[in-house]
Amino acid sequence: MPDQTSPAGLRTVVLTGAAGRIGRTVARELEGRWDLRLTDTRTVEGVEGLAVLDVSDLDACRTAFAGADAVVHLAADPSPDATFDDLLSPNLVGPYAVARAAAEVGVRRLVLASSLHAVSGLPMTLQRRPSNAPRPANLYGASKAWSEAVGAMIAATTATSVVALRIGYFHVDRPAAGGDLMERSAWLSGRDAAELVRAAVEADLPTGVEGFVVANGTSANRHRVAELEETRRAIGYMPVDDAWATEAEADE
Repeated sequence: MPDQTSPAGLRTVVLTGAAGRIGRTVARELEGRWDLRLTDTRTVEGVEGLAVLDVSDLDACRTAFAGADAVVHLAADPSPDATFDDLLSPNLVGPYAVARAAAEVGVRRLVLASSLHAVSGLPMTLQRRPSNAPRPANLYGASKAWSEAVGAMIAATTATSVVALRIGYFHVDRPAAGGDLMERSAWLSGRDAAELVRAAVEADLPTGVEGFVVANGTSANRHRVAELEETRRAIGYMPVDDAWATEAEADE
């Protein structure tokens, strides 16, 4: 991938789902670091430079991704209560079309937004590791397990390396004091979300079977549901926020 030390070396990165909560945060935090192409499934007032992209349309994805160094795929139906019909186009056809198009036009890095819901069927007492095989407990989690499988296939059979991010509970601000323990332990802050995506795009990875990486996406919470050391070693992700420490600082 291009060198980051000069303007001429800026990566061209396509961001799908750029009008969503995570997409807006990532675009804002990483503006200027990369040459960003922002896309979403619809136009949204207040989001400048946004192109409409149907992520289930293979030809449209090929056109949108041409000339890009990386694609960060965030577009999806995010509801854990979504039905199969809800998920079919955005969460099942979408990841396949995005991954296939990225590989076909020569994108070197694909970042897929998976979710800790992909392993929500594991015992609650077990800390989630990236090396855990998917074990979803709902259709949404199953759709994210599918996207991971598609990513693994693309990495194994093309020159595109893939990072699947098992994102936790995203919220720009810290969870409320005394709030749900699982949400706090899985919290991903706004700046850590941007750091997670940055690390996934810029990590030095091989191609082929070893070019597929699953990474956990939470902040550095003192009590955390997701293990982060494997992710740090794999892509260099260094989160800074902590749901508990942030709460303590706010109370001072």
